[in-house]
Amino acid sequence: MISALASARGGRGIMMTGCAQARSCDGPMMSVSTGGKLLIGVYLAHPRPGSFNHAVFDAVVEELRGRGATVLAHDLCAEGFTPLLSADETGTVEAAARAHDAQVALHRTEVATLDAMVFVHPNWWGMPPAVLTGWVQRVLAPGVAYKLGTAEGEPAGLLKAGRALVLNTSDTPADREESEFGDPLQRIWTACVLPYVGVSDVRRVVFRTVTDSADDERVAWLVQARQQAAALLA
Repeated sequence: MISALASARGGRGIMMTGCAQARSCDGPMMSVSTGGKLLIGVYLAHPRPGSFNHAVFDAVVEELRGRGATVLAHDLCAEGFTPLLSADETGTVEAAARAHDAQVALHRTEVATLDAMVFVHPNWWGMPPAVLTGWVQRVLAPGVAYKLGTAEGEPAGLLKAGRALVLNTSDTPADREESEFGDPLQRIWTACVLPYVGVSDVRRVVFRTVTDSADDERVAWLVQARQQAAALLA
């Protein structure tokens, strides 16, 4: 079990080995046998080891695995995921060609098989970090995550995953986030990205404000993250 206080301060409760970073340790690299268990992808986008986002990620992974789910846990920065699109990845209508990047090909194969997804990231300039934005653009490609008949047409989502959980950290108070900025991350995830690829049940929780938070607040947030993760299995 993760030490609650160590995790709350951002310490890594679970050391992510190469196996855990690149895939689930429960199965082979390109084909995961779940034995009838729910298959859930958990994605972390934060470059600093020991961040509170890492603690949230570890808590979610541990909770889901402890409840019997098969988890594909990806620390995108630690894996060195390349967010920059190539010229031949910029199409939006024609089905994407097979990815030349083995890491992108792996993620595309995995995401098509998931029952649910969890994204853990900070609010930076009203956006996800670049590594996660690039993951969305490179992995949720046409023919993989959605299809379009024409450029102006309505998309048909292709993903099997029916639900997703987004866990954010922020230093902006909730009332200011909404009144001054319009909560852009809410729009990005619940309107622009996940429904587009077929995910109809999108849940989002924001932990704020993080930088000046006390230990007991962080412990409570980790408990809440676990509860939200467990609810995905209900």
